[in-house]
Amino acid sequence: MPRYLITHPKWKQSEDILIEDEHLTLTIQGEWAVLTDQHGPCLAIPAHAGATITRIDEPEEGEPEAGAGALNR
Repeated sequence: MPRYLITHPKWKQSEDILIEDEHLTLTIQGEWAVLTDQHGPCLAIPAHAGATITRIDEPEEGEPEAGAGALNR
């Protein structure tokens, strides 16, 4: 099951978020990272937020390998 950990820079004073769902996908749309399930978008994070998104589940056969991607450029 896809599981992502979203961490924010310490100076942002935002809590980390763990999001998981059987149908969860992560896409980059312009300057936004968008997590979507079968009902549509559930969380969108702008690049300027400085958050880091890390996939922390074990991918099933045929899925891309787990990895991390930073939203800040």
